Amino acid sequence: MKGFRAFLLRGNVVDLAVAVVIGTAFVQVVLGFTQAFITPLIAVIFGKHDAFGGLSFNVNGVPFNVYLFLNAVIAFLVIAAIVYFFV
Repeated sequence: MKGFRAFLLRGNVVDLAVAVVIGTAFVQVVLGFTQAFITPLIAVIFGKHDAFGGLSFNVNGVPFNVYLFLNAVIAFLVIAAIVYFFV
């Protein structure tokens, strides 16, 4: 048990745990930013009240919300750009 505790307290494992927690919190910030600013900005550019809200379709009464996927893609691109330029 002592060896396992020493392993956990080594710098690499603690650093990784902190990075995962901060990364998870950062994802929420980017998702909020995307939904609050990027999606409405796209709506303003294209002159629609809701940029992606109408992008959905039904198959046998089951809705497929394409706009949720597009928001996730935009959030991913924002995160990728931030990681590329700042790390």
